[in-house]
This record gives sequence, C-alpha cells and structure tokens, in this order.
Amino acid sequence: MKLLVAALESELVAFSGPLDGFDRLVTGPGKLKATYGLTRALDAGTYDEILVVGTAGALDETIGSGVHEIHWAFQHDVINEEGVRGEHVSMPQRIDLGAGDVSIATGDSFIDDAEAVEVILALGGRLVDMESYAYAWVAAQFGVPIRIWKAVSDNAKDGANITWEEAVTDCSHQLREHMREVYGV
Repeated sequence: MKLLVAALESELVAFSGPLDGFDRLVTGPGKLKATYGLTRALDAGTYDEILVVGTAGALDETIGSGVHEIHWAFQHDVINEEGVRGEHVSMPQRIDLGAGDVSIATGDSFIDDAEAVEVILALGGRLVDMESYAYAWVAAQFGVPIRIWKAVSDNAKDGANITWEEAVTDCSHQLREHMREVYGV
C-alpha cells in the first residue's frame, strides 16, 4: 500500500474518491503539522511508498509551470550555531530524494516577498514550500521511500498569496493527471 499525502485538502480537490492502492493523508500546513501527521500515519500503518503532492512557489524564473519532482530539500528558515542560514543545529542540511529535477526550500512562512526570494535562491532553492523537508525527514526515519511532486502555483513574490488561492485547484488537476500517467490510477 502507498500513502498519498498533501498539506491541505484543497491540494487534493482533483483526487476525489478512493484511489486503488493508496491511502490518503492531509497533514495541515507547516513543518510541525507535516512531521506530526506523517509520523502518526507511518507509526499506525505499513507503506511501501509515500507520494506527496502539493503546490510550491517558483523562486527561479527558469522553472516552468507544471509538475516537478523534488530532487532534494532543505530548510531555508533555520540558522546553525555559527550563524549559517539554511543549516540546522542538529538535522541534515539537505535531504536527497534521488529522482527529480529540482530543489525545494522549506520554511514555516508563506513566501511572497522579492527580498526573501533572493535570500532563498542564494541558498540553492528553486522552489519553496512549507512541508517537503519535514515529509522527507520523517520518511527517512521510517525507511520508507518518498516521492514529492509539486505543481508551481506562483512566483513567491508580491501577491503570491492571491495567486496561490486562484491556482491551487488548477495545480491539483495537474498533479492528478500526472499521477494517472505515472501510476495508472
């Protein structure tokens, strides 16, 4: 059995009804809710794969719209004991997921500011969200393979929140179609 995960119910609007071979989990937004929700699910059940779907802001202007598979994730909103941004005091700086074509920066703030975009780009982020690093870390703790697919919803600059609200349904449909193509369900 596989586990389909999203932070928000709105990101799953196109995933109506049961999906053969998949359980479904909505964790809530942010790193803590993502960590708690996925930990509880993996503690209660056995899964051979986790598939995370959701939206992300594009930090890099060369990133096109559509669905992107995450190659590696890091936390952009942490600072280590030497004051280095993007490095946690006790957790891995980045988590490699293997396949994928893009990096994602995870933090507990919705990014809609050009200055923040420049800071996160300098750390190596090309997309930004609020959960991917947490999902990847939890999956690694349980030894369960994980894939993270993100549909680009906005450019993470001024007005991104309004753009996201308008785009989330379209992103959900893109993710659902991608799931049909890859998994046949």
